[in-house]
Amino acid sequence: MTKISTPWKKSRTYGDIHGGRMRRKFSDNIFKRAHSISRPDPDDVLPILMEENPSRDFFFPISGEEAIAALKALPKKDYDGITHVWLRRLKKADHIENIQPLAWFTAGSGVRMITLYPWAKDMMLSYGGKRPSNRQINEAKRYGAIIQKNGNDWVSKWTLEGLRKFYIQGILYHEVGHHIDFCYRHFSAANNKEVEEFADQYAYAKTANATHIYNKLSDS
Repeated sequence: MTKISTPWKKSRTYGDIHGGRMRRKFSDNIFKRAHSISRPDPDDVLPILMEENPSRDFFFPISGEEAIAALKALPKKDYDGITHVWLRRLKKADHIENIQPLAWFTAGSGVRMITLYPWAKDMMLSYGGKRPSNRQINEAKRYGAIIQKNGNDWVSKWTLEGLRKFYIQGILYHEVGHHIDFCYRHFSAANNKEVEEFADQYAYAKTANATHIYNKLSDS
């Protein structure tokens, strides 16, 4: 069942996809299945939170309320204008086929939405048969994950502590970087490398914020 903290409406039109964290590869089909969300009403409290049941093989390392708290640990100007945070159910077939995004920022028609996807309960992330890049390895190690071979595939094995930190900084704050990029910098979506580098740099710059909110959530 979908838990919705504020009333919302589905729109028949699609928003524009502007960037996000993803696995080894992804398919446009995953976005063709997505419903865009209509703009909030003037009296809605933003960001509107939507949470879906992640299914039995997956879980969300942070809750929707924790995601909102992590946003509000940032300077208000950085997250101001984000209209929705959607913890969205993942199709198991997309996970198996490695077309699963980790998160996505969508903007268009008065909506600026961060979508977070769940993680497999086995705590592993597959990179397929090709060894992950040094950048991927270094990022995984930064959060305490271990890179190893699992049969024919390369995988990273995570702890819950490291995964929660990664969701706050490496995923959620990365998407806030895309929001800032879209609102203030207006980089071309075609220049994917520069767009992703800016989001990475923003997330890294907010290490102190991420550490503070993680410690606060852990103590609560």
